[in-house]
Amino acid sequence: MISPEKRSKVVQVFGHGQMSIPVLGGDLSPFRQFDRDEWSHLRADTPLTLTEHDLVRLRSLNDPIRIDEVVDIYLPMSRLLSLYVETTQRLFRVTKNFLSVNDSKVPYIIGIAGSVAAGKSTIARVLQALMSRWDSSPKVDLVTTDGFLYPNAVLERENIMRRKGFPESYDLPALLKFLSDIKAGKGKVTAPLYSHLVYDVVPDETITIDQPDILILEGLNVLQTSRMPRDGNAVPFISDFFDFSIYLDADKDLLAQWYIERFMRLRATAFQRPESYFHRYASISEEEARSYAHDLWTNINLLNLEETIYPTRPRADLILRKGASHRIETVYLRKL
Repeated sequence: MISPEKRSKVVQVFGHGQMSIPVLGGDLSPFRQFDRDEWSHLRADTPLTLTEHDLVRLRSLNDPIRIDEVVDIYLPMSRLLSLYVETTQRLFRVTKNFLSVNDSKVPYIIGIAGSVAAGKSTIARVLQALMSRWDSSPKVDLVTTDGFLYPNAVLERENIMRRKGFPESYDLPALLKFLSDIKAGKGKVTAPLYSHLVYDVVPDETITIDQPDILILEGLNVLQTSRMPRDGNAVPFISDFFDFSIYLDADKDLLAQWYIERFMRLRATAFQRPESYFHRYASISEEEARSYAHDLWTNINLLNLEETIYPTRPRADLILRKGASHRIETVYLRKL
């Protein structure tokens, strides 16, 4: 018979009759928990290969990452991932020899998920820079799922413009085809290009991914699943193609603050350009701009976070939880 104490823990992890967000810690958690100091010690002798100048180039707007963050958080993470990549590469070679086939190199795919304004772009670029300095992965490419959004004209026609960023706003078949080709080892696979300035997919422009050692895919909903069909037919998810996944986490109040701060900084910079989709908000009052940013957060981005992004957090292999200063304070690594 389950004791009341253990029953309480089970309820915390699994919820009342339905799956909910697991507690990130404790005996029943699928994750090992590390505070910042504990995680930092796992760096071992991993060398620091980035400079402050590099970080200026890699950091995103309103995400003030510093060298100590790279040393304490990113170097242990890159060390762990390099070990995973090398092990996967050895397994691939063994399997290829066993089957007596001459398959192409299969890239190691890392997915990065999390809310708008969490800092996904920064972590993706810093990780790309660090991983490309390892002997096992000299070629590391980065793709965001923004390019696989339907064009604004399609979103407006389907009356889902205010659902932009939700799962239904993406061309999922095209994204799955892209990942399938990458994972099959095909060369010169193209992906659509997105412009944050015009807030739309750029017509007839693509980026080409040609057999990288590692592909990093960054996006809001990359850990999203759907209901399985009752007929048992296979339904691929984006995450089916991942070898490792990361979720960047923070309290909702902090994410709201960071989003609005970023919007106001863009209002004073990129929004000033006439070709910017948000140019009309560059000339309104600060109070009106803040009100609009709050509306975008509350009625679009927060809804997306609560409905489709945050529920995928337990599916990640690594969860990085940020504090008020954008510093990652706690790390959760899935137990093998």
